[in-house]
Amino acid sequence: MVEPSRSNRMGQGADATGFALRRCKSSRYDGVMILDRETSVTSAQDHSNPTRAPRFDGQRFLLIAGLSLCLGVALSGCVASSRLGGGLISPAPEAAPSTAQNDAEAEPPVASGPIAGTDLPPPGEAAPAVAAPAAPPPQSGTPKIVLLLPLSASGATGAAAQALKNAADLAMADLSSPSIELVVKDERGTPDGAREAAKQALAEGASVIIGPLLASSVQATASVMRPASRPVIAFSTDIGVAGRGVYLLSFLPQSDVDRILSYAAAKGKKSIAALIPDTAYGNAVNATLQSSAARNGLTLKTIERYTPGAMDAAALRVGALKDQIDALFIAENGDGAAAAAKALTSAGIDTKKIQLLGTSAWDDPRVFTTSVFANGWFAQPDKAGFDRFAEKYRTAYGTEPVRIATLAYDAVFLANALKKNRGDQAYDAASLTAPEGAVGIDGLFRLRSDGTNERGLVVMQVTKGGASKIDAAPASFP
Repeated sequence: MVEPSRSNRMGQGADATGFALRRCKSSRYDGVMILDRETSVTSAQDHSNPTRAPRFDGQRFLLIAGLSLCLGVALSGCVASSRLGGGLISPAPEAAPSTAQNDAEAEPPVASGPIAGTDLPPPGEAAPAVAAPAAPPPQSGTPKIVLLLPLSASGATGAAAQALKNAADLAMADLSSPSIELVVKDERGTPDGAREAAKQALAEGASVIIGPLLASSVQATASVMRPASRPVIAFSTDIGVAGRGVYLLSFLPQSDVDRILSYAAAKGKKSIAALIPDTAYGNAVNATLQSSAARNGLTLKTIERYTPGAMDAAALRVGALKDQIDALFIAENGDGAAAAAKALTSAGIDTKKIQLLGTSAWDDPRVFTTSVFANGWFAQPDKAGFDRFAEKYRTAYGTEPVRIATLAYDAVFLANALKKNRGDQAYDAASLTAPEGAVGIDGLFRLRSDGTNERGLVVMQVTKGGASKIDAAPASFP
């Protein structure tokens, strides 16, 4: 239920343009850092023959309940295996992954579960389709998975692209018996570059596109792949580009919102208010907040929007309702922590009486050291898997991975496991959106039929100088 408010404005799912990329040890905005922005192209780089990353010593790869795929790197070391329909598959280890075609390695197709339901209307269609080259028929042998990334883009976008490529290389090195061939193409971080690379990939027989990273490039890629009925598994955070055949594996704020409101309701909270900045990220949060509150039986008294850094007036309006709410949702990050603390104090909002709620944007030392946020709750992916991945990544490449690097690793393992266990139906909509979901490095996730995703998240509580886990991530989807 949402009670009317003069400042309650419904935002649209948006590309969070302009947020800077941060490395894994620094603060995050939406749980991953929003990267969808246009980037100028500098010089092209040769990425056609990368140095192969060292093989991880044995990693468990367990498929759950028929189609729930354990994609996470069990980096502590186990024998690779997968389970489907009660049958255990234990591929023999090899000295190096092979891309040779071998029909005998593919498991026979099995019936998939129903397509995952959705509470969201299908996002609008992407740009009109353009003429695409005739696509070769899907191969029953080793499918070609094409990774499209803005490798020659400048700045943070190019750095993120390289980290995603590195993570995909690690995934291929970690497969003891790969069922896919991975090909990397540079799409330059532009729609034209993405369209050209997608056409080339399709002409070469691509079964699936992994990537691109930027929303505009995802749209361009979809215009080529959608008419050919070949799926795209992209890394954009803009749900406006998701839709039929285009799936976002990225960390979306919608999952954060739903998880933290569900937890608050389970802990007895009844009536909440929200402070949300007038930013692209704020719009994405706002677009799901009302429906999530309704699903969880919470009364949403007001949503107050504000210009970043100028929360005072919005906080005063919330303060006028302080006796009517028992929780306050704040979609801020470390950049706005100090200003938020000042505004809440000036408005007379006692955070010892009103429970603060937030998203993975709170995973920031500046939030942890701001006393107003003490004991606040926020949702985020469990970082344990990423921490293990980051250690291996540093060993392989001598640098820190960006937070979203795990997405490429999981995408490669998903593509491989689907082929191994679903055969020629590996990449149809029913297989990709199996309701059981998958377990990746960052925990449980599933792709939805509208192209968005859902994740199983932990709930954290802000403590002095840090945060502690107070509710574990779910082991399965309901």
